Amino acid sequence: MPPVQSRAMIRAALLLGALAVTGGCVTKPKLPPGMTPSVTVGAPLKAEVWKAVASDADEDRIARLGLAWSAALAEANKSNPGDVRREGELLRPRSGLARPDPTPGSYYCRLIQLGRSGAKGKTFDSFKPFYCYIEVEGDQLTFVKQTGSQRPAGRLWEDDDLKRMIFLGSIAMGAQDKTLAYGDDPKRDMTGVFERIGAFRWRLVVPWPQGSSKLDVYELTPVADQPK
Repeated sequence: MPPVQSRAMIRAALLLGALAVTGGCVTKPKLPPGMTPSVTVGAPLKAEVWKAVASDADEDRIARLGLAWSAALAEANKSNPGDVRREGELLRPRSGLARPDPTPGSYYCRLIQLGRSGAKGKTFDSFKPFYCYIEVEGDQLTFVKQTGSQRPAGRLWEDDDLKRMIFLGSIAMGAQDKTLAYGDDPKRDMTGVFERIGAFRWRLVVPWPQGSSKLDVYELTPVADQPK
């Protein structure tokens, strides 16, 4: 994925340059005879890794997640209060739990859209379940929607907030067979927050999606756990 790699390299170079400049301004302390200086380099923050990949626009979407929740729920509660209430933890902004990493495998996924980005459209819309799956790719987890006219797919990144992971991906449209890599086409890019909200229950929250809603919420439950 060239766009992703080049962006990460540029940000890494800028970070190293800033550190070099900062280091040049520090006065070295005098050490007692016989002692030598040592330098300890800490591991980079997890958020720094995904932010080096994410576009500025998508990083801003994640930063404004709380505002998206507030605005979207205000509209949905006004038009469909009963529907919002019935969804329980799924539509509660701060219901994420520790250990958000999902188990690889096949899932039933369901999409709920809240609020509207324009003057027209629904402020609450719930869609029929579809299939998606979680895979392991190298040292990362990936999320892929298998069916439908719009099929998001992308990687899950660890974050400094231990109750969430960051999703960076893109959407395949219509009859396309292959999803573009994140960064190949900014108009197809998609970012969100992945959380565990219960036993064998997860959600992917997409703030300010490139569509008609203010907030998209995908519910994930393992296929094996569904009642027959």
